[in-house]
Amino acid sequence: MIDKNLQLISTVSDDNKLTLSLQDIDMPTPGADEIVVRIEAAPLNPSDFGVMFSAADMSTAVQSGTEQSPVVTADVPAKYMPSLKTRVGKDTPVGNEGAGTVIAAGSSPEAQALMGKMVAVIGGGTYRQYHCVNVKSCLVLKEGTTAKEGASSFVNPLTALAMVETMRAEGHKAIIHAAAASSLGQMLNRICMADGVDLINIVRKEEQEKLLRDMGAKYVVNSSSDTFLKDLTAAIVETGATISFDPIGGGQLTSDILNCMEAAITRDVEEYSVYGSNTFKQAYVYGALNRGPITLNRNFGFSWGVNGFLLFNALGKLGTKTVMSMRQRVAEEITTTFASSYTHEVTLEEALQLKSIAKYGKQATGEKYLITPQG
Repeated sequence: MIDKNLQLISTVSDDNKLTLSLQDIDMPTPGADEIVVRIEAAPLNPSDFGVMFSAADMSTAVQSGTEQSPVVTADVPAKYMPSLKTRVGKDTPVGNEGAGTVIAAGSSPEAQALMGKMVAVIGGGTYRQYHCVNVKSCLVLKEGTTAKEGASSFVNPLTALAMVETMRAEGHKAIIHAAAASSLGQMLNRICMADGVDLINIVRKEEQEKLLRDMGAKYVVNSSSDTFLKDLTAAIVETGATISFDPIGGGQLTSDILNCMEAAITRDVEEYSVYGSNTFKQAYVYGALNRGPITLNRNFGFSWGVNGFLLFNALGKLGTKTVMSMRQRVAEEITTTFASSYTHEVTLEEALQLKSIAKYGKQATGEKYLITPQG
């Protein structure tokens, strides 16, 4: 009988401190429509860091405790504490998704049918050894799929698919994606190539440009190039892209994209309008790699929008039928279109080593970490 269950938690205290630690919790007992999954692999996604690190200044982090039970503490700047008042004093489990084997199931037929299956799960607290979730939060993986292969079945795949479905639902015909050499960006490329959707990829480095072109990407523009704005505008002219998705957030990239859209739309217009074009231009921000302000130099008229893009909100707008189709596609193509690769694997204990945090906390392109809670 298993009597040990370890989870990684994040706590913000009223003395402006963040604490990361491992906590022993009880083995869960599943309800009628629930299953218990032995979590064997869980990715460290950028979306996990907001819960894990909160608003702490990780350059102040110090490590204590033991090798088997490390504790990391860091300072939270006072200016951020008012926005964290609902987190103060609460042990918050970390981890959005993962995969593993079903070892216990509730009484419902749906739950019983999953016994012994390899499943991917989504829901808070997957950085633990055993997780109890509702059957609706599971994705049954194809026979032979490993936990490592299925660990990233939700956040990146569904976000990439939601971008394409949002483009269609809102009447756009091509997409612009920033930080496009990321795992999600490569996934989006594979989807767009398979579905015949034009995708303009924005990268920062020549090696990232080569990576995407070697994958078959047709439109790749480098934001560090002196000809970036010209190149981006030319790509928009060819594709007609009027929707963008950006995980960076801060700075003026959003402004640059909207201005290039407007320049492409109005390039052959002979009559001037103070209001700009009538074509609606949409910029979505889905991350915060740059936590600074978004700067808009408004040369793009008045027909535009800048909005946040959150996966679960997007799925709610797309509807149940579309989402179920998306999930089924992920399950069928998890080792091809939606495959994820990892450069490092760490245990729960190793994830709380400062040397590990310093590396995965950079969120560097080409550096993706996987937690293996079973050791």
